[in-house]
Amino acid sequence: MSNNFDRMLELVNTFFDTRNDPGQISVTDEQREKLMQLHPATLSELANEDGPIVWVLLIPTNKQIMEQFLNGEISEKQLLDLAQPGESCQSLYLCSASVLPEFRKQGLARKVTIGAINSIRAQYSISTLYFWPFSSEGRALAQSIADELGIELLERTAHSRKKALNP
Repeated sequence: MSNNFDRMLELVNTFFDTRNDPGQISVTDEQREKLMQLHPATLSELANEDGPIVWVLLIPTNKQIMEQFLNGEISEKQLLDLAQPGESCQSLYLCSASVLPEFRKQGLARKVTIGAINSIRAQYSISTLYFWPFSSEGRALAQSIADELGIELLERTAHSRKKALNP
């Protein structure tokens, strides 16, 4: 295991507190397999000689699953459980974008995420990007990506009601 790999795991576990929130996705081997079946770009990374420096997790879903999640009716894990390979997907959940501290503010998460979305859009007719912000940086990233790609952006709020960010 590379030093960066261990650091990325610790960053994700600390920031999202996945160890203490059973409703969040923690990317087990079983979940990784399901994600790969949905689309190979659901899990994307940028690495250097020391290992990963950016990790991005995206999940293509149908509008019904998106609405259930945005309204707080289902958790992230349930969202992934409900997403089915081969299903027609019109929406994309930006689950997470994690960057090692010394590589932040260089546009790397944006670049990796846009590349992954474009790859997924080659298979699915994605018209909506949605997310659940854990930071102002996450919100800014989602807005920047949606603006560049010209797609609708929806946010799950703390009160579990969706909010359109670019009507």
